[in-house]
Amino acid sequence: MPELTETIEVLAPPERVWAALTDWTRQGEWMLLTDVETVGGPATGVGGRLAARTGLPWRRGRHLGVLDTMVVTEWDPPRRVVIQHTGRIVRGPGIFEIEPRGERSALIWTERLHLPFGLLGRLGWVLAKPVVVAGIRRSLLRFAAFAESHPG
Repeated sequence: MPELTETIEVLAPPERVWAALTDWTRQGEWMLLTDVETVGGPATGVGGRLAARTGLPWRRGRHLGVLDTMVVTEWDPPRRVVIQHTGRIVRGPGIFEIEPRGERSALIWTERLHLPFGLLGRLGWVLAKPVVVAGIRRSLLRFAAFAESHPG
């Protein structure tokens, strides 16, 4: 199971970073090529459900791409939230951890991916990984700016 972990420092306290991170419906403001919506009510605890569409912009603010369904499996504000990707393509846990660092915080984003399609999926991952890592890094840079200005 491939694992990616990336970290960014944010000039904001953990509570504000948490508020920005779990402002799910605004995630598209910092996560590249992604729209997120909650499913069946707010996703503010274990059992909360999310749906994200990641891909190329298409029309009316929507993306043509992969549907990523998720459920919150851990909720420990303002330290840690774990979402389980439950879609056909994207599966496995996504882990967000916030560490206080004086007047700053570190956001650590880990994805543990269950690759689809057997050998074909593992070979595809070799090609896709550099693009995915670059997208996560760019998204984290955008997240830092988003969190620093988030009302909390």
